[in-house]
Amino acid sequence: MDLYIYYKVRDADQTALHRAVAAMQAELVSAHGVAPQLKRRPHSSGDGIWTWMEVYPAVRDGFDAVLADAVQAHGLSALTAGPRHTEFFTDI
Repeated sequence: MDLYIYYKVRDADQTALHRAVAAMQAELVSAHGVAPQLKRRPHSSGDGIWTWMEVYPAVRDGFDAVLADAVQAHGLSALTAGPRHTEFFTDI
């Protein structure tokens, strides 16, 4: 099962968020053996808001709870412009 999380980021928060997400993902790699990706749309929405996406391929059941704890521990919610949207996809 693959986990996708997308959210909005203000232009002014991109650098701090990038550092925080990179640190969080490094810990998740070490503790859970995941292979995370971090992506961003190539252009802002025109008002200084960007859409970012974290991808966690082939995660086990319950990883979303682990990720939620990590998000809180790294203070990501303070650096996003709105909620994080979580979706799971499976191979066909």
